[in-house]
Amino acid sequence: MNPEIYVLWAAVIATLAVYSILYRENPVSRLFEHVFVGLSAGYMLAITWTQNLEGRWWNPMVHQRLWYWIFAPVVGALFYLIYSRRLVWLARLVMGLFFGTAAGTFFREFFPLYSPQLYRSFKPLVASRSVGWGEVILHNWIFVVILFTVMSYFFFSIPHEGRAGRVLARTSLLGRWFLMIAFGAMFGNTVMARLSLFIGRVQYLLYDWIGRYVPWVLHRGM
Repeated sequence: MNPEIYVLWAAVIATLAVYSILYRENPVSRLFEHVFVGLSAGYMLAITWTQNLEGRWWNPMVHQRLWYWIFAPVVGALFYLIYSRRLVWLARLVMGLFFGTAAGTFFREFFPLYSPQLYRSFKPLVASRSVGWGEVILHNWIFVVILFTVMSYFFFSIPHEGRAGRVLARTSLLGRWFLMIAFGAMFGNTVMARLSLFIGRVQYLLYDWIGRYVPWVLHRGM
């Protein structure tokens, strides 16, 4: 028998078992949920070895004779000393070293990454005589208004009292509305992504499974 048949039926059974949670909580759905988590953990372990450890640690140590790489797993094992009351200071030392390195790396990459975004936030607000430039200016004004109102929402140095405080309160309220609209769009995008996955599984069941076996079943019945 073709091995693809086993793959097809395994995928169908797993799909139906996972989606059985839509009916109610049941042990079959929980079983396949654990199977999925276990497979994901095993896959990530294999990916970690093939794409990271083998190429960046094992091969340089064995084939390029960089013997000092043997201390890398020793340093990594120090993280597990967090469970030892007597040697927990070694784990904290290694964690501090890695946190400091990560913070320094992020600080070094902050300006090349975010400076172009800060530079592009300065947009022209006065129209010229070029064709179509008015629409661009309108978009720029909308961008600047949203930018300043959202920034005012996170500005807490001035109390919302007096004339300046009332102006800041109104702009921060408008910025809050803009934030809610942006978060709603992000949430809607997430829902659409989940629906696209669901539609893909339904199409798999309809075309790759039922569309493949229903004609055969009807032929056998006749």
